[in-house]
Amino acid sequence: MKLKKYIILCLITSLTGGLSAQKTMTGIEVLKKDNFKILEGKRVGLITNPTGVDNSLKSTIDILFEAPNVNLVALYGPEHGVRGDVHAGDKVENSTDPSTGLPVYSLYGKTRKPTPEMLQGIDVLVYDIQDIGCRSFTYISTMGVAMEAAAENGIEFVVLDRPNPIGGEKVEGNLVEDGYISFVSQFKIPYIYGLTCGELARMLVGEHMLAKDCKLTVVPMKHWKRSMDYTKTGLQWIPSSPHIPHPHSAYFYPLSGIVGELPYLSIGVGYTIPFQMFAAEWIDADKLADRMNNLNLLGIKFRPMHLKPFYAFGKGEHLQGVQVHILDYKKARLSEVQFYIMQELAALYPDKPAFCKENESRFDMFDKVCGSNQIRERFSKNYHFDDIKDYWYKDVEDFKKLSRKYYLYK
Repeated sequence: MKLKKYIILCLITSLTGGLSAQKTMTGIEVLKKDNFKILEGKRVGLITNPTGVDNSLKSTIDILFEAPNVNLVALYGPEHGVRGDVHAGDKVENSTDPSTGLPVYSLYGKTRKPTPEMLQGIDVLVYDIQDIGCRSFTYISTMGVAMEAAAENGIEFVVLDRPNPIGGEKVEGNLVEDGYISFVSQFKIPYIYGLTCGELARMLVGEHMLAKDCKLTVVPMKHWKRSMDYTKTGLQWIPSSPHIPHPHSAYFYPLSGIVGELPYLSIGVGYTIPFQMFAAEWIDADKLADRMNNLNLLGIKFRPMHLKPFYAFGKGEHLQGVQVHILDYKKARLSEVQFYIMQELAALYPDKPAFCKENESRFDMFDKVCGSNQIRERFSKNYHFDDIKDYWYKDVEDFKKLSRKYYLYK
């Protein structure tokens, strides 16, 4: 009888992924459980967007607004806006939130840093946004400059932590170099940095990476581990931006987003699989797929495809290229893929180099996203990834060692 019960228990464990598996509690859930104690008696400003929700998908805006012991007085909107109704790159305007009647101040318009006027009457700024773990995604830049503004105005800063959707173990790319700090590379961290936003905030303060250190409190999650991607959290996914519709989109964004800065290829923005493909009118899909698969990139496969984008690059045109399939997230080196794509396209079509004069106007943005001009300058000599591989990974191990000091999760 005991043996039978043991076998049944083993079966249940294997099917459920372990009896100890629990849904991740994000920072807002932990804050609720603690009855908002750290916000009591303070006038609260909230930096958020549609991803700021509890485990029941209720907006953090409404949660704080309705809490009897919280005085929420203002909202602050990053790129895409508080309600997520602004297209990528478009300015966000100051407005009034129709649901709560609270003023909404734009952090992606005339200014990206809260001004003293915006912060007047605020005691504490709360940040609750789902990030995707890639340096060029601008929400962490918003967080950092808001931390600086909080410090300059004597305001506390609270981060309600959320999962890094690609986990806390993957780190890729060189540190941002002097002269290439921008809103798409705001901090001297790798392109894929392997931290939650709360851990990153701790590092920004601990390593004095901001103009002025703020008084920081991070509300950690419960039941999250570094080895977990978003699908292991039990949480629903809300698009972090219009072109990050699924949790796996976070894996594909750093896989193609750098080359996407050039008017050279479609990377799926304007089609049904944003960031998951590479295509152009002049590409032979089968030839490119064969060459890419012959590279035997770990955890990655390429499928030839044909498409007509609905908008953006190549709208209405017959494009050919490859869809990228990630078979093993742990093994795949995500950011390398786009450089290998450029390498193989240069071999197939030497008259279509990525860094041609026609694309010159975008070189500056390409360099900013890379955090250096060295990637472009070294790569463009021969179009071989091996020429930049050491440079791309030169800072990774040191950053891993440094970042461990700021881990909140095992």
